[in-house]
Amino acid sequence: MLKNLLLKPSMLRYCLRKFSSEKQYPKRIFSGIQPTGSIHLGNYLGAIAQWINLQNNNEDLILCIADLHSITLPHEPENLSRNIIELAATLLGCGIDPERTILFQQSNVPAHAELSWCLGCISTMARLAHLPQYKEKSASLKDIPLGLYIYPVLQAADILTYKATHVPVGEDQIQQIQLCQELARMFNNRYGQTFPIPHTLITSSEYGRIKSLRDPSKKMSKSDPDAKSRICLTDSIDDIVSKIKKAVTDCTSQVTYNPDERPGVSNLISIHSFVTKKSVGDICREVEGLNTGQYKTVVADAVVSYVKPIQESIARYINDQGYLLEILNIGKNRASEIANENLKQVHENLGLKVPLKDRKKIPFLKF
Repeated sequence: MLKNLLLKPSMLRYCLRKFSSEKQYPKRIFSGIQPTGSIHLGNYLGAIAQWINLQNNNEDLILCIADLHSITLPHEPENLSRNIIELAATLLGCGIDPERTILFQQSNVPAHAELSWCLGCISTMARLAHLPQYKEKSASLKDIPLGLYIYPVLQAADILTYKATHVPVGEDQIQQIQLCQELARMFNNRYGQTFPIPHTLITSSEYGRIKSLRDPSKKMSKSDPDAKSRICLTDSIDDIVSKIKKAVTDCTSQVTYNPDERPGVSNLISIHSFVTKKSVGDICREVEGLNTGQYKTVVADAVVSYVKPIQESIARYINDQGYLLEILNIGKNRASEIANENLKQVHENLGLKVPLKDRKKIPFLKF
């Protein structure tokens, strides 16, 4: 009778996993940004400003300078080193507080790469090949680097290394987070409860309205070969004014907001709205009577007023690289403490760690 009440080992493991899957994790937010090219206004409004809001709301926030992701495609080592320092200075200059937010360089925490390998062992080639960014970036390449194929697994490891519960993303990155969720569930089901299933924090779609100054049908992008298409936070005042004055509009001189029919002018109004916190309607009423050429001067003045204090702050950090390296080192230590503790559990659940008390019970071969 008692024997019939005992669960088989397989059923016991299932019940334990089912029960443990209900575990609640403390809220923790993780995000990363690649040190490739200068941060532009779209990056700032769509990501960095959101991080600052989370930080100011006292969220548990971890930010990673994702330098390992930056070597997926061929790069210049000197440029990468410089970009890492400039990005750290930019994040601090924009308002990231290293006392409230963990800011670190990804490659300085080896747990990312190790967990990426562990997750890669449960990933499938078919699943990775269906991701849209892989299809897009590999389409123009004759020889496809392995890193381009498996970088979403490293991206998942970035998140799961810290048992992050939330990840701020734009709508174009949702599929990468879905892969992370799948890998977390798969690992938990196979090896026991280890990771939370991270949730997406969708960046407001309004920030997607920041378009290229040269082609307003596309998003403002760091990878656009035309430098005049974007306003970088490190651009000189003269460059900012010149780029806005040369922004593509149309033949109608009146300033009106209609993204479908007048995307160029509407893009300038959106930028104006973001940097002044004024509504689109209020702006259109204020500039009634101005033609688009005159309005570009108004937008340029507003952007310069907004960006100038940020630029001055970035310059102060750039001129004190010793302090920047100290901040990144402190961030590395804080991040490593969390990552290494979580990696211990991964080792245990995978069977990579043999407890000392059990070692004497393992029969070793004699030669």
